[in-house]
Amino acid sequence: MKLVHLIITLYILVKIGICILTEYALHGDGKIGRFGKKTRIPRIIIYILIAVVPCLGAYLPNGTAKFLCMKWGNVWLGFFIYYGGLLLILSGASCLIALSRKGVSRKVIRKNLIGHSCIVAICAGLIINGYGLYHAQQPKVVNYSIDISEGEERHLKIVLIADLHLSVNSCPETTEKMAAMVNECNPDIVLVGGDIFTSTYEGLENPDRYAAALSTIQAKYGVYAVAGNHDVEEDLFGGFAVSPYTEAFRTKEIEDFFEKSGFNMLYDTSVPIGDTGITLVGRIDAEKAGDGTKNRLSADELLNGIEGTKIVLEHEPLDYKALSEAGADLVLSGHTHNGQIAPGNLVVPFFNENGYGLKELYGMKTVVTAGVGYYGAPIRVGTDSEITVIDLTY
Repeated sequence: MKLVHLIITLYILVKIGICILTEYALHGDGKIGRFGKKTRIPRIIIYILIAVVPCLGAYLPNGTAKFLCMKWGNVWLGFFIYYGGLLLILSGASCLIALSRKGVSRKVIRKNLIGHSCIVAICAGLIINGYGLYHAQQPKVVNYSIDISEGEERHLKIVLIADLHLSVNSCPETTEKMAAMVNECNPDIVLVGGDIFTSTYEGLENPDRYAAALSTIQAKYGVYAVAGNHDVEEDLFGGFAVSPYTEAFRTKEIEDFFEKSGFNMLYDTSVPIGDTGITLVGRIDAEKAGDGTKNRLSADELLNGIEGTKIVLEHEPLDYKALSEAGADLVLSGHTHNGQIAPGNLVVPFFNENGYGLKELYGMKTVVTAGVGYYGAPIRVGTDSEITVIDLTY
């Protein structure tokens, strides 16, 4: 079974479980229970309709209906993550409290506590999701100082942005704000670390406005970018691809958008950065090359024969040991979002050598930015949308 099909199956099973638990809570909570009995049938119908919206967003053909389902299905997923999680935790705690009580009907206590847990979970889910929706649109600047000099010291200010994830839940005002903030940093060079889109160009409203905003970014040595695993056309369920990578292609519209945005795209290619003595190397994404394959050059092939300081821009934080052995001095990536939604930020370090921030690996400096955008649920909780500024001494 494909991973996405397993995820959809689990989603359906969890939805059923949470629906049953919600009904149990409403049934056992006094006045709420009496009201709940009268509205049970229409409530369950509405719940089912809302629950299938993300699935429709994944499987409907391209068009207004599909993109609306994607947009609001993602918002629903953001609420459901916290409502469902909190309901399970609080209901479990209610059962433990009931078991510990003596002299009072444990069944009555359990039903009342679970009923109250349901109300708390709904309110908390709405509050957290509302905060996450707002917070995701508030990019901040994060600064790092990196010294890789071995003699004469020179300096380069790099601004790294990644994971814009332009799609159905994007806000053009946020992209315009981000572009202005990047320019305020007065960068020598701007690097874009992939996932500029979220697997659809057609679903982005008014793409020209986004391209116009991105084209205002200015830097002494220009703006360079690599593509990420989502810079292709494919169907998604909550951020997970429904179709295989063999059906994921980067379209002419996406490439034209990059050009209009002023991005110099690097596909397993290198370019000298002005007269700095630094060579910038941009890698094809390891997961999706954009042509229905995973084909890309190895680290050795990519860096062979390049002299001086070498900066590698790669969307996913991978292949660090090979890059170090091939002579890379600094590797810049995105992709992880630093987990995006708590407690995801606590999990990311277990699956990546560098899941976020500045870290030295194999004698080589690496930086992973949390990214500016989001995918799946359009929220950020416990993480920030960030613009990463690197003051490099070399």
